[in-house]
Amino acid sequence: MSDIQQKVQEVVDELVASGAERGVQAAVYHDGVLVADAVAGVADAATGRPLTSDTPIFSTSMGKGVAATLVHVLVERGLLDYDTPIAELWPEFAAHGKGSATVRHALTHSVGVPGVPEDLKPEDLFDWDRMCSYIAGAEPWWEPGTQTGYHTLTFGYIVGEVIRRATGKPVGQVLREEISGPLGIADELYFGVPESRLDAVAKLEDIPGAAEMMAAMPADLPMFKTAPPSVAPTAALYNRPDFLTSDILAGGTMTARAVARMYAALLGEVDGVRLISPERLREVTAPAATGTDQVFGFPATRTLGYDFGAPIKNTGDTPTAFGFAGTNGAAVSADTATGTVVAVTKTLIAMGQFTAYEKVAEAVAEALR
Repeated sequence: MSDIQQKVQEVVDELVASGAERGVQAAVYHDGVLVADAVAGVADAATGRPLTSDTPIFSTSMGKGVAATLVHVLVERGLLDYDTPIAELWPEFAAHGKGSATVRHALTHSVGVPGVPEDLKPEDLFDWDRMCSYIAGAEPWWEPGTQTGYHTLTFGYIVGEVIRRATGKPVGQVLREEISGPLGIADELYFGVPESRLDAVAKLEDIPGAAEMMAAMPADLPMFKTAPPSVAPTAALYNRPDFLTSDILAGGTMTARAVARMYAALLGEVDGVRLISPERLREVTAPAATGTDQVFGFPATRTLGYDFGAPIKNTGDTPTAFGFAGTNGAAVSADTATGTVVAVTKTLIAMGQFTAYEKVAEAVAEALR
């Protein structure tokens, strides 16, 4: 397996040397064992601080997969059920006909509340109670469970409030107790980053021309109703200390090796820790919602909280894979057929381009062959 480490290191070195990336982490688990932990580039371009394997990086929607995993662990422990009505835990959520919405609907982006106020400010994201109050009082775009549409920001508050109400604890504490602590990654996997760890977090950078690209998009795009330009994916927002320290479960701050370890513990045992049973793994990775995404308009197949297939060009060719990809180009994928997990985190916001992940995944596939 040392061949995988060498090949992955060569890939990330080339990505940085070519200028395609500024800082990249890549980690690979195979059958519960870490077989590659590669890093290249800088964590902060302004200071030249080198990126290391234990440097946490805010990795946008990859946090959704972490939040979903936490739900599965709680279901495994009997604290939740997928078909529990959200309003049973959170009575206010029943407003405007949302009483039938379940935890399953939340995980599959089927609740019908993907929108946020047009005048949403970054500071609103940091106010958990305000966001939950808005979502609870919102009118659904569709009857819960009848359609699916990407809940860009609201996913995190809905799932997070379910976790909070089911456990009676802050979501960050539940993450430490149930996942990051047992797996030994409590300093590398966060929703809200502790202030004491802020200096360790990498600084993200925008790709050249990102602002112009955003400005050129039509203002009436449905995606802007789920994440208006005021909270668009930018380094300026994601590097804010008040953003990083807030529990915003639609995203997460993590290292590649930490998120890879979490997915490996979903597939099987990692140093004596297995997060869910083989039976539940089959359940949560099977297609659970299929249809036209009501936000983006593309065909979507979703599992219970994860992307179905791997975030590469031929996603449909990997029905045994599941994971999550972020707008910034970070991605993680676990394959139940091969027992392999590939995770890539990075400092350059690539606006949905996954070249770094694809190159690493191709190198891993070649080494395994």
